[in-house]
Amino acid sequence: MESQPIALVDWPSAPLTESLVRKSLNNALPLATLVAAIPETFAASRDNRMLQWATYDSMDHELTHFHADSVLSSSYTIRKALIRKHFLSRCIHSYTTKHSDSLLKNATPRTWDLEIAYADELDEMWSDELWDLGAELVEDPSKWWILKPGMADRGMGIRLFNSKETLQKIFEDFEETSDDGEDDQDQTAVITSQLRHFVIQEYISTPLLVDPYEINLNPDLPTKTPRTLQGYKFHMRAYFIASGALKLYMYPRVLALFSAVRYSPPTQDIASDGQPVNVDLAPHLTNTSLQTHKGEDGVRLLDELIGCHVLSGAQDDSHLGLILTAEDISNLQDQMATVLAETFKAALENPVHFQPVPNAFELFGVDFLVSHNPVNPTAPERLYQVQLLEINSEPAIELTGPRLTWILEELFLAIGEVCVSPFFAAERSRAATSLVHGDLLRKCLEVDVHGSGARMRPS
Repeated sequence: MESQPIALVDWPSAPLTESLVRKSLNNALPLATLVAAIPETFAASRDNRMLQWATYDSMDHELTHFHADSVLSSSYTIRKALIRKHFLSRCIHSYTTKHSDSLLKNATPRTWDLEIAYADELDEMWSDELWDLGAELVEDPSKWWILKPGMADRGMGIRLFNSKETLQKIFEDFEETSDDGEDDQDQTAVITSQLRHFVIQEYISTPLLVDPYEINLNPDLPTKTPRTLQGYKFHMRAYFIASGALKLYMYPRVLALFSAVRYSPPTQDIASDGQPVNVDLAPHLTNTSLQTHKGEDGVRLLDELIGCHVLSGAQDDSHLGLILTAEDISNLQDQMATVLAETFKAALENPVHFQPVPNAFELFGVDFLVSHNPVNPTAPERLYQVQLLEINSEPAIELTGPRLTWILEELFLAIGEVCVSPFFAAERSRAATSLVHGDLLRKCLEVDVHGSGARMRPS
């Protein structure tokens, strides 16, 4: 008789994630023995199987590598091409160079990556890897750019700039933070000598704007009228699940995460000493981790935006007649599914930094911004164009808030049914594995990594 598997469940800094994993396993693998550490006596075999659904650092990746038939893990060991911004940038650049017709050309901001520890290193970069960026800064000072650390998250180190001098000042400020050891006034400050890798992206100056407070979650507050609405920037957080080598699924309940204050275009202020002042990031950053004081205020489901007035585009009252429709939302979801499928295809062409294996799966939180272009020369048929911002492993789902915890429960139950149950089911019963929540997942890519290549599957 086949023994029941053990399941390593260890999320020391993410109690909500741990509770969701345990609930999912109660449904998908009810007879498994849950442990917080791998028993010293454990020896993987066909009759002694294990699930590792834990943080990346808690797992034994050698078990994943050497025991493909008996150990299933909740993370691929090698996936830097996706989750590190500078690796992702290089991966996409390489892919679009080879595939000039790839949709990623219009679905990702133009990006430069750089390795820098000290501000004075910029002088040489302007004549080398940043030469074309420097030329654009001189030619068009009205255009803005965004600096992001390649490996930091939760808004750390993000800055806006529109000149060489401003970027120089940003890195000088980072150096001062490094010398001081801390910066109580700036929760987004970083230490460049520890991070080193950065990306610079073209700032998307035409974001889709809506007012989250048009969706009245508090019956005690008056409902806004069209003329009292204010445009807020938001990004979409979509959850994708990669399974094996390789299927890619999209969870259809997408979040819309809003900035803390109404949107206004970036402007550069100059201090009394003539030095540029850091741009106020509040209208531009939509990271929930920087807005914990707001609670759930800035978090909506994308579907909840159906019927909201579009507050970007036209600058007069004519735009008040434009609203987001169910068709618009469906189109955004289609774009996200297609863009991320193409991104995974790009990563697969970079096997040094992305190696999917049959006995692993992984949840990714993927961030997209929507550009609103009434006249879009690159895609005139699309009023709203999705732009891929970044891909996050072990996404911070704790920041979603209690109101929408139910979508996370549904997501994890679906992962258990689609990724976990089939691996541990007996061969004769795998085809009959019950899908209650798993049917919600939308398959957007299926690839035979060791075969002839990728084939898109209709949703």
